[in-house]
Amino acid sequence: MNPNKAFLNSFVNVSEETFAELEAITNYIKVPAGTELVGLGDVPSKIYLLVSGVVRCYLTTESGKEFNKSFYLPTCFFASLTALIKKSPSIFVFETITDCKIYEIDYYKFRGLCKSHESINTLYSKVLEEVYMKYENRLVELISLDAKDRYFALLEQTPNIDELIPQYHIASYLGITPVQLSRIRKKIEDN
Repeated sequence: MNPNKAFLNSFVNVSEETFAELEAITNYIKVPAGTELVGLGDVPSKIYLLVSGVVRCYLTTESGKEFNKSFYLPTCFFASLTALIKKSPSIFVFETITDCKIYEIDYYKFRGLCKSHESINTLYSKVLEEVYMKYENRLVELISLDAKDRYFALLEQTPNIDELIPQYHIASYLGITPVQLSRIRKKIEDN
């Protein structure tokens, strides 16, 4: 079986015909590190499925300071969803941290398939559920955990995160400075 179809079937069974229609609105792209997939103020039209590499989503303040909202690792779907739904400029930037292989899917054609194929609509619902659960978990971490425990939670989710992502990006994601992250890591090493 086609590995892409097998992946989709892990969410919902998709017929060969429906899979072919989905393939027709999907492009496989190789993207170098440091590429903005969605820039600040862009009105996006794509959703993405990360095959390999690491992507970050960040917000930039008026003073130019960046805050990492999310990191995406292989087999994650990502998009500037509010901007897609509202057809408005994105307040987030999505940037590749490493070289990446990505499927980009035309969001509006995908939504059209949702209307004509129950299996695609179910896939969309399941992906949104996964995205929302991750978002909710992230909010709980930010509200209830201190920086050290947020770092431990990140390590639990992605044990090799320190090898994949520069420390200053991890610090930004945790809401601390790189110096504070260094202190946390040193305390962990000393124990």
